[in-house]
Amino acid sequence: MRFRCKVVDVSCLNHFTRVVNTITKLTKSCTLRLAANNLYFILTDKVANGGVSMWCELCQANFFDEYQMEGVSAEQNDIFLELVPENLSRALKTAQNAKAVKIKLTNKHCPCITVAVELPSLSSTSRIVTHDIPVSVIPRRLWNDFKEPTVPDFDVSIYLPAIKMMKNVVERMKNLSNFIVIEANRNGEINLKIETDLVSVSTHFKDLGNPPWVSDESSQNSTQERDQDTMSEARVDIKKLLQFLAGQQVNPNKAVCNIVHKRMVHFILLHDDVSLQYFIPAVA
Repeated sequence: MRFRCKVVDVSCLNHFTRVVNTITKLTKSCTLRLAANNLYFILTDKVANGGVSMWCELCQANFFDEYQMEGVSAEQNDIFLELVPENLSRALKTAQNAKAVKIKLTNKHCPCITVAVELPSLSSTSRIVTHDIPVSVIPRRLWNDFKEPTVPDFDVSIYLPAIKMMKNVVERMKNLSNFIVIEANRNGEINLKIETDLVSVSTHFKDLGNPPWVSDESSQNSTQERDQDTMSEARVDIKKLLQFLAGQQVNPNKAVCNIVHKRMVHFILLHDDVSLQYFIPAVA
C-alpha cells in the first residue's frame, strides 16, 4: 500500500482544511478511505443503536496538485485507515501560509499519515515542519462495515434555511430541552419545536422549496401520495443536531434535509467538490 499527495494551491489547501475542521467537530475518530479518484471520511455508528453516521466525499483532483496511491490490490484499489481527525486538523493549522504541503502514508514504529509543511523562509533553504499522525490500517475483511449508508425512502425532502440562522435558533432552544422536533412538509415549510411539561416553543420557516428528486418509482409514489401540507417529523437529540450545525465550515451551495417520519433525519450538504451526508436517528 502506498499513498502520497501534494497541495501547492493556497485556496485548495484552505478548502481542505475547512473540510477537515468540520469533520473534527462532528466526530472524535473516523475512517479515512483513500481511493483513486476520491477521499472519504466515514463515521458508521450504528443508527439503530442511537448513533449518528456520516459520509463525506471529496473529489481528490479538486484539492491536490499531485495524488498517487496503490491500494491493497489491483482489484481492490483502496486503503482504509482509522484516524483522529483533530490530529490532522492540528497539523494543517501550521500550514496557513505554506508554500506546499505533502501528505503521505509512512511507517514509523506504527503506520502514520505524515504531513510535511514547507514554510516560506528568508534564506534559500526552506523550513519544513513534519507531523506524524498515528493511524490504524483497517483489514480487508472489515471493509464492508464502511459502505455508503443507504438512504431509506423519505417522507419529505426540503431545502434548509441558512445554517447559521438555524444554529442560533437551536442554540437558544437547547437550554429548554434535550430533544427537538424537526417537522417539514412538501410545501417548503419547516418547523423546529420544543415541547416539555413547562414550555412549548416553535420556530417556523417557510418558502424554502423542495428538491425535485428523481428517484426510483417507489419512493416517488410514496411522496406523491402525501398531501403537500402534511407534516412529517422526527424527534432528535438536540446536542447531535447542534454539533452538526455548529461544525459547518464547508459553506455548501445547497443544504437539504430529508425526514423519514419518526425514524430519522438525513442532512446533505453539497459543495462543488465536497458532499457531506449526516444521519441522526429519531428518538421515541
